Amino acid sequence: MYEDYWQLATKPFEPLSDQRFQFAAPAQQAALHKLRYTIESRRAAALLAGPAGIGKTQLVAWLGEQLGDTWGKFVHVVFPLMSTRDLLVYLAEQLGTPAADPPQYTVAESLQRLQFALEESGRRGQHTVIVVDESHLLEDSGLLETWRLLLNLQVAGQPALTLLLVGQPPLLSALRRQRALEERLDIKILLPAFSAEETAAYITHRLQAAGATRAIFADDALQLAQHLADGIPRRINRLCDLALLVGFAAQQHTIDAAQLQAVSDELVTMSPAA
Repeated sequence: MYEDYWQLATKPFEPLSDQRFQFAAPAQQAALHKLRYTIESRRAAALLAGPAGIGKTQLVAWLGEQLGDTWGKFVHVVFPLMSTRDLLVYLAEQLGTPAADPPQYTVAESLQRLQFALEESGRRGQHTVIVVDESHLLEDSGLLETWRLLLNLQVAGQPALTLLLVGQPPLLSALRRQRALEERLDIKILLPAFSAEETAAYITHRLQAAGATRAIFADDALQLAQHLADGIPRRINRLCDLALLVGFAAQQHTIDAAQLQAVSDELVTMSPAA
């Protein structure tokens, strides 16, 4: 809607996985290196935590792209609230193992299918990675213990898979109450919010990736954005997208701090009318 006015090829703040828009601050880069080390060393488990909107899912997507298909199966569980039985059936299906004829879908059958798939992967020199998104929800469903037991699966004396638990900060507290699982975690990563400098670099990068050839956000607006969005990428995207829309409607040449503050006050932080 506003792309032509700002001379952009596309919207810069959409939730895209397009590599052109990828921006990794030092903390994100370090997290990627640690996760790759965990997987390539065939460690049992790791944790990635951070507030909603910080970019955990995007980081997992980048990790999957870096590993590629040759490494092994990369299973991303995006809806973790299943029964133990359904979870095991789902994992067996994702790993491509044939069911019994006729299929029973029992816990025992699914475990046998999982063990078979993991052993076949090991024979090919590959390794299975299972990512569990929204893992902070697992404690209430009792599935943290299920995942701990799955970590007992081995191939040739090594962990048969690497489990990556991804969730919001309450996951850390949940794991402290599940010490047996917490002790299996080889690496724990807590993603921080962007600093003011990282926020400005992020906004500039996204605009340039979208085709911007001039400064659209003034320096004072770039500095203010971190405060208004708390350094959370998803909030930065929403704030800047709305600012571009309002700036287009008002026929502004640039967006300064006062205009960005007004957008935040009127469109982002506005509370419902009483």
